[in-house]
Amino acid sequence: MSSTTKRFNEALKKLYVAFHNDTLNPEDCKQCAVGNILDNNDSWRHMTDLHGSNRLNYVGLVHQNLGRRFNGYSPIELLKIETSFLEGCGYRLGKTYCHKPDYYIDQDMLFNGLNAVVATLCELDGVKNVMDCSFLFNYELKDNFNLQRA
Repeated sequence: MSSTTKRFNEALKKLYVAFHNDTLNPEDCKQCAVGNILDNNDSWRHMTDLHGSNRLNYVGLVHQNLGRRFNGYSPIELLKIETSFLEGCGYRLGKTYCHKPDYYIDQDMLFNGLNAVVATLCELDGVKNVMDCSFLFNYELKDNFNLQRA
């Protein structure tokens, strides 16, 4: 397994602390996944026009094209992280909408969101998902889409 990057380790520490201190909140741009990764700063929200969108607006594109990084992450990576967090928490996202769940976001849903973020962080850094416990059960996911019908 590849070693993790500094940005990954720092992001994971911040998310761990936020989760355990009850300062992880999908409705607050300073306390969401990206807000916590960026030291409780909400300036990242100006890089998109819609909460939960993975589309950069003009400001986001300028930062992206200039190669800017925020605690190691590009603007498009930040949006991908936030999108995975919201989806993991049960939000329904579309090109023109972001619907929060009809139920109260509890610790279980926040953990699901956090799990999705960790998977995204691992994907962005090209490392195996550190939250994947399938190896403990000697289980390997099979590709059921390639099975031929008899």
